[in-house]
Amino acid sequence: MDLLTIFLIGLGLTGDTLAVSVSTGLSITKIRFFQAVKIAIVLAVFQGLMPLLGWFLGIQIKEYIINIDHWLAFILLLAIGGKMILETFKDQEERKEFNPLKTSVLIGISIATSIDALVVGISFGFIDVNILLAVAIIGFLTFFVSMTGVFIGKKTGSLFGKKVEIIGGIILILIGTRILIEHLFFQ
Repeated sequence: MDLLTIFLIGLGLTGDTLAVSVSTGLSITKIRFFQAVKIAIVLAVFQGLMPLLGWFLGIQIKEYIINIDHWLAFILLLAIGGKMILETFKDQEERKEFNPLKTSVLIGISIATSIDALVVGISFGFIDVNILLAVAIIGFLTFFVSMTGVFIGKKTGSLFGKKVEIIGGIILILIGTRILIEHLFFQ
């Protein structure tokens, strides 16, 4: 597999992480640079290493992952997005801020957006590909796109005020729904 193809695959895999990063920037409008770096690194590590894991797993589990990957992503994103939206309806005293910097939330987002990368990795096991180069390119692209997305969300977040969590939650639910619809009706 040539470098351009790997780059295009990596770019294609960053679509979900871009939307998640924007919604994260919306949720934390006063995000600091190193917090954005943390988010981008975690997303990039998961997105970059899932193809490696898929490559190792190979054909033995391909049919199982293909049958449930869309459901896993949908459920994780629906739960996280729904929590964001529900939190906005609570009184200020009982309301806990949705915090994408919380490790469990960040890992959930990272897993949900990288399941497709796992399946891509499985397909890498059947073709001639430099897996370490592919992992590096996918990870780098995800980091760059995630950093960009967080700062786009941060800049636009101040325009939306208290409704940013609803917008971020809707974005996450729509990503999950899109993943589910694509897998159920267009594959």
